[in-house]
Amino acid sequence: MADLRSQFGTRAMDDAQIDVGLRAYMLKVYNYMGSGVMLTFAIAWAVAQSPAVASAVVSMGLILILAAFGLVFFMSARIHKISATTAQACFWAYSTLFGVILSTYFLVYTGESIARVFFITAATFGSMSLYGYTTKRDLTSLGSFLAMGMIGLLIAIVVNMFLASSALHFAVSVIGVLIFVGLTAFDTQKIKEMYLVSDSGEVAAKKSIMGALKLYMDFIGIFIYLMALFGGRE
Repeated sequence: MADLRSQFGTRAMDDAQIDVGLRAYMLKVYNYMGSGVMLTFAIAWAVAQSPAVASAVVSMGLILILAAFGLVFFMSARIHKISATTAQACFWAYSTLFGVILSTYFLVYTGESIARVFFITAATFGSMSLYGYTTKRDLTSLGSFLAMGMIGLLIAIVVNMFLASSALHFAVSVIGVLIFVGLTAFDTQKIKEMYLVSDSGEVAAKKSIMGALKLYMDFIGIFIYLMALFGGRE
């Protein structure tokens, strides 16, 4: 009987250790992600205050977008080889670069509508991330569905570059919101499942940075498509 009690006691201690470590890990993910979002919008607002700089951003839009996705590709491909410090620097660079890209929104949309959509995005993101963290349902199948939806979304965006259809633009915006809302729950669950008690400090740090990057991209995706639906133009 004593051995049985000892067994259950050890298991309870292990579960408590996992729970405490998981909370600390997820808190680090959310801290990185939230700091990245705040940096992005601070940079966006600051760049928009200079008409000359904002004009240069507009003319270099495609180059900046390609550079941003290049950073994501580099981090994803090299995360096992680079240090946590380098990964963190890449994350801040990506957040800064996307802030420069989003500065055009402060020229096109009113500050009031940007603030309104930002808070709607934050509430939506928070709700879906909480669902992804707490649900017992396996969301793997949802991820496969969302991946196919993302491919369809990209095709529709390219097609609408030639058609310039307002109806298709509206449909793309609605579908875009739904895809990134779903990805928020899916990514949160997968980030949670990545946690291992046995991870070294370096590995845990890199996992938290990559997790933050995924959630950051989900947040920005929701914001961009909600702005297309509800943004008030200047």
